Amino acid sequence: MTRKIDNAIALYMEGIRDGNAREAVTKYTGDRYTQHSTGVRDGVDGFVEFFEPFLANNPDREIRVVRAIEDGNFVFVHVSQSLNGGEAKWITMDMFDTSEDDLIVEHWDVITEWVDETVSGHSQIDGPTDVEDLDKTEQNRSVVNRFVNEILIGGGQNFTDFISTETYIQHNPQVADGLEGFGDFVAELAAAGTSMVYKYSYKVLAQGNFAVAYSLAQIGEEDVAVFDLFRLADGFIVEHWDAMEPLPRGDDLVNQGKF
Repeated sequence: MTRKIDNAIALYMEGIRDGNAREAVTKYTGDRYTQHSTGVRDGVDGFVEFFEPFLANNPDREIRVVRAIEDGNFVFVHVSQSLNGGEAKWITMDMFDTSEDDLIVEHWDVITEWVDETVSGHSQIDGPTDVEDLDKTEQNRSVVNRFVNEILIGGGQNFTDFISTETYIQHNPQVADGLEGFGDFVAELAAAGTSMVYKYSYKVLAQGNFAVAYSLAQIGEEDVAVFDLFRLADGFIVEHWDAMEPLPRGDDLVNQGKF
């Protein structure tokens, strides 16, 4: 792993898991620390202000970084958290921007609840973790960028241009494996009178066989921030993990918001 990834993971492990919030955020962030996490103010003091009560209220913290990728000055991590012996369990997807000296200067995240029973039978974190096919990074970035813009935002129906017809492993708790599972999920939303529409693509990161898109979507009348993490093989999407979180209301904002 590189120093950028090491610093992002260390902020999690030392600052949150080990309970050294001020020491870690001071050590691993740069001259600024712009924050997009719901409820957390900018800067070192904002981090400490949020996490010191969190640490006191959750003395038992099990945190595991499952996946990490690096793309230029950006780092993405896929994290599982279990608090107080499983009393609360969360999946977090985080994106960090870093400075020239590899310190964290900006942070975005999406936090979603752990689901014990999923439609596909896969958990929200299992599956391959190793970054491979580094020579395919730009090809895979292009596939995911086009998929997000042409299908998720543009409403196109040519799914098989992007998703493998042979293997599509699904980790969204509500969606079964395969293209058929994806179609059934969309049909179920429509039958319930609910739509899911992607409105805006903020960032696509890629490294090797993994690519992640950070987007604004709308489920029914609610705006949500979404991280979609994809694994690709032979130019097609073969696996998908995600996390969704409602945008905070304007009067609840303490920073610039999720984007």
